[in-house]
Amino acid sequence: MTDESETVRLTVVDGDERVELDAERGRNLRRVLLDAGLSPYAPATRRLNCGGRGLCATCGVRVREGPPADHWHDHLADRFGYPRLSCQIAVDRPMTVALVDKRVWGGRRSDASDGGAGSDDR
Repeated sequence: MTDESETVRLTVVDGDERVELDAERGRNLRRVLLDAGLSPYAPATRRLNCGGRGLCATCGVRVREGPPADHWHDHLADRFGYPRLSCQIAVDRPMTVALVDKRVWGGRRSDASDGGAGSDDR
């Protein structure tokens, strides 16, 4: 049986849904999410990803409360508003994370009013 000091409270926000989990201290965030049935992946990347090796950048989450970014690339990502990779985060203290929109990064908006492709503005 796991004692209280060995678990960490993890709050996951997915749109309007908020889920509270007790995670084993030190576990990989990506693995905790997947085991709880909460996917950090978009539909297209659920099967096409690197399996948690930090290579494909498809398991991004937004850390709202929790440990600060440890690596230089996380600091750079924070600066430019990119999510952090859940496969590179250890759940070692209470934290709140938000799952990002379920789409492939770099997808274009289909709204022609944004002045992009398909717009009459030239």
